[in-house]
Amino acid sequence: MAKKILIIDDDPYTVKYLETLFQDNGYDTCSAADGVEGYDVLRAEQPDLITLDLEMPQEWGTRFYRKLSKDPEYKNLPIIVISGMPSSHLAIKKIVAHLSKPFDPKELLGIVRNTIG
Repeated sequence: MAKKILIIDDDPYTVKYLETLFQDNGYDTCSAADGVEGYDVLRAEQPDLITLDLEMPQEWGTRFYRKLSKDPEYKNLPIIVISGMPSSHLAIKKIVAHLSKPFDPKELLGIVRNTIG
């Protein structure tokens, strides 16, 4: 069974790009446009990893992360922050990796493979 990645990003072009990148490399995907929707999709889909944008409408990635880190079921779920926000690498401390937009797809795939196989 393929590992599943939840993509949380408000930019539909970024979401489509990441879906294609991950699916072409054997992963299943699901997505959400912000942290509020992301939490609902998280509970429904039970992903193995999350890619998280930080600056989004409704609920920013940092707030989503705070909720996630307090939930015993999800607090150890690996997260890769992908953001164009300056200094975003300082926003969340316990993440697998931080990539700035635009990012290198090979670098991202390497991080994903090292994290969930």
